[in-house]
Amino acid sequence: MLLNRLQEEKQMKHKGGIYHRTQILFAYNTNRIEGSRLSEEQTRYIYETHTLSAVQNEAINVDDIIETNNHFLCFDYMLENAKEPLSEDMIKEYHRILKRSTSDERKDWFNVGEYKALPNTVGDAETSLPEKVSEDMRNLITSYSGSGKINFEDIVDFHYRFESIHPFQDGNGRVGRLIMFKECLANGIMPFIVRDEQKLFYYRGLREYPNEKGYLLETCRSFQDYYQNIVNYYIPN
Repeated sequence: MLLNRLQEEKQMKHKGGIYHRTQILFAYNTNRIEGSRLSEEQTRYIYETHTLSAVQNEAINVDDIIETNNHFLCFDYMLENAKEPLSEDMIKEYHRILKRSTSDERKDWFNVGEYKALPNTVGDAETSLPEKVSEDMRNLITSYSGSGKINFEDIVDFHYRFESIHPFQDGNGRVGRLIMFKECLANGIMPFIVRDEQKLFYYRGLREYPNEKGYLLETCRSFQDYYQNIVNYYIPN
């Protein structure tokens, strides 16, 4: 079982395995989608050596470094609690780990580890107002948890609905993608990493989901196929 293998390699501090590679790929892609300028090689350096290889005269955003390291820690937290039922407290903890020690944490209105205090949008689409977020999140988790056996389509649907609520001031995409990975592991489904180089297809899938679910589902299945090939290398059938 993939979850067991990831947990075992984490516990062993095993280098060069599926856990190691997943940490780097996941952190690089999910942060890059959100505007990080760190390369995959720089992400690898941070993970493997706790140092950063910088190009001469290249300005490195400190938050990019902090959020990359935070993602490594949040992935570990997710693995440790992968079989636990999804809850608001768990989701808030994802956000707290991802955003702690960043410049956002110094903003009184930002609410690291708590729901947003100010309205926000996804592109030009409105999201849940701050005073509605708690209710909308409770309803989302209740309906998702009560739907019976969770399948791939349920997880992708949850992701769309979560991103439509956009419960945090920032970091919603990263939290949402960690939730998908966790829920795939918890339900015996091959997880996936949303790849930066195909983010426009991912964005289109989210944008068009109310009218055509197939765009997002097929895009996520392509990410699933990509990660399946990586898993097959480390864990042959």
